[in-house]
Amino acid sequence: MITKIDECELTGPWEGFLAEAASSADSSGAGVLVLSGSSGRVERERCRLFARAGVTAMSIRWFGGPGQPPGICELPLETFVAAAELLRERGAGRVSVLGLSKGAEAALLVSALSDCADAVIALAPSSAIWANVGPGTDGRNRPFRSSWTWRGRPLPFVPYDDSWTPAEPEGTPVALLGSYERSLATHADLVPAAAIPVERISADLVLIAGGADRMWPSLRFARELEARRLAAGRDVVLVTRDDAGHRVVFPGEVAPPPSIHFDHGGTSEADAALGAAAWPYVLAAVR
Repeated sequence: MITKIDECELTGPWEGFLAEAASSADSSGAGVLVLSGSSGRVERERCRLFARAGVTAMSIRWFGGPGQPPGICELPLETFVAAAELLRERGAGRVSVLGLSKGAEAALLVSALSDCADAVIALAPSSAIWANVGPGTDGRNRPFRSSWTWRGRPLPFVPYDDSWTPAEPEGTPVALLGSYERSLATHADLVPAAAIPVERISADLVLIAGGADRMWPSLRFARELEARRLAAGRDVVLVTRDDAGHRVVFPGEVAPPPSIHFDHGGTSEADAALGAAAWPYVLAAVR
């Protein structure tokens, strides 16, 4: 494990953070773009984890920043292509994209639509494109729109079923799993067009999902992605744990505190066990 790393804050073209081994002798020559989920945070600690493993790691704010939509609404996937290219310009000979949740949705999509990545690591992924999370540039949440655009065109998406209401008492963390399951059933006719074409991804692919995820059915999604991938004759690694939730905690990371807003499912111990099982596959793919 490398102990000395260099860090820098990015101010353009996006807010972000980059960490890398301080000595070129310790660098693997690999780079990874680290994408958060719908929290929108810049993943500094996860970047440091990769840097200590000899991998140059960059995380950017991909919505909510200057010139960006305030929510995940019709966000250009070209944003991630440009970020991956920046890692190559900094000398990374192999570039991966790692994303959690909505970030995994983006990582899978951009890798299916471009050749920007050599490997994709999708944590708690979706197998379909979903409607916007938060407002677009017009400040509006409705009508529903795609989360993503490519070459200026919104991609097909699955809308949410607005008739769903949380089962939890008011003021307690909400599990959104039921919302996604109902939306899939209500809009079943729209799901095929919104399916992420994982069979088109030429990059190496690692999927990581917990069976106790309470945010959305990520293990169901991961198995759908795996099935489509295998049917196309392409390799895929799927790492799962039945008692893990939406969050994946890699060795050396500190488990985040429980959310006061959402029930992510699982336990900190199970999430860490899933992360420990997945980490060797992640490093192998990234390197």
